[in-house]
Amino acid sequence: QVRLVESGGGSVQAGGSLRLSCAASGSVFSTYDMGWFRQAPGKEREFVAAIKRSPDIISRYADSVKGRFTISRDNAKNTVYLQMDSLKPEDTAIYYCAADRSLRAGLGILRYEYHYWGQGTQVTVSS
Repeated sequence: QVRLVESGGGSVQAGGSLRLSCAASGSVFSTYDMGWFRQAPGKEREFVAAIKRSPDIISRYADSVKGRFTISRDNAKNTVYLQMDSLKPEDTAIYYCAADRSLRAGLGILRYEYHYWGQGTQVTVSS
């Protein structure tokens, strides 16, 4: 079992930046693909970004955040990050960190492809 704890959420004006962190428990973090999802009120949880496990350096983004968000990981700290720049009001949501233990060849973008989830952190962007 892996425990994921997100932090770094908050309120910001449009155009601002936030960096989310997700700390993972356990010693196998480097073997997991990691992802970020978000859920706005009244909407389904949607894919935001994902990053491949070591040694691959591959990431993937939703079209809505491409060029504005950057996912990264520090295996020594068991932490994955989401740097969010040029934030828009439509980025307002609860952001969830997720871990995929399956060792799949590709990089998952669907909820069912992830096995462990954090509790979420709120991001609010005002216009």
